[in-house]
Amino acid sequence: MISVFGSVNMDLVAYVDVAPALGETVTGRAFSTVPGGKGANQAIAAARAGAKVAFLGAVGDDDFGTEMRRTLAEAGVDVTDLRTVPGPSGIAQIVVDGGGGNSIIVVPGANGTVTAPTEAEIEVISRSDVLLLQLELPIEAVTAAARAARAAGTTVVLTPAPVQPLPAELLEAVDILVANEHEAVAITGQADHERALEELRGAVGWVIVTLGARGALTASGDEAAVWVEAPRVNAVDTTAAGDTFVGALAAAHLEEQPADRAVRFATAAAGLSVQRAGASSSMPTRAEIDRSLSTAGA
Repeated sequence: MISVFGSVNMDLVAYVDVAPALGETVTGRAFSTVPGGKGANQAIAAARAGAKVAFLGAVGDDDFGTEMRRTLAEAGVDVTDLRTVPGPSGIAQIVVDGGGGNSIIVVPGANGTVTAPTEAEIEVISRSDVLLLQLELPIEAVTAAARAARAAGTTVVLTPAPVQPLPAELLEAVDILVANEHEAVAITGQADHERALEELRGAVGWVIVTLGARGALTASGDEAAVWVEAPRVNAVDTTAAGDTFVGALAAAHLEEQPADRAVRFATAAAGLSVQRAGASSSMPTRAEIDRSLSTAGA
């Protein structure tokens, strides 16, 4: 089983031809509200990729909270231990431009109340094979969850986003780190993503640096880094590509797929997601991922 200890937000998405500069007003093409948040996105991506998933986090007692709980459950995610707290749910204000690029403002809401995992959540984490973590919850809660997972022998996968300094005790508990090239550079202070990967692999057993349309670099143990090429697609919205990658990767890892095969599986899933609008609404099913790999001869 995969458990996800993370954020759940309502994404408020505006689509524009060109994103506005500071002080500028532009006319949008469309607007939508889509359940998202890095934690919820990864949970839904893993479930659609075929894994059994439990989600741990918090929503508010507002309409957004009700809708996000329902969306997770309808995707096949176990929300038995998802908290409901007084006040507003988290939201993300997203602007998507004509090229599929995006900028995002996150207002934590209920997510900010999760300052530590509960005993019930630690029990779920301890029974899991894999724990997915991100940094949209308070860092002390993420660290405590990672340490609980390490103590139980649960594989810890960390997405270090939004970027912030990583406590040593958190990094020591991580088995797999998945960062995009900008996050990898920011975390390490290195000049480029290749040097960043080499520094990170000294602290974490398996490091993956995602490169958007160029694919991903993966390195584990003392083996040389391997570049996995991404499929060529016409991107519509890249909002949830990274989360789709991580969720699919976790599902493949749960099946004990070899590292390079797991990364190819995740890259195929991300390639499918960017061809659709939205976050959770863009994530492919297992059948779609398998079909994409088969078509590519992978």
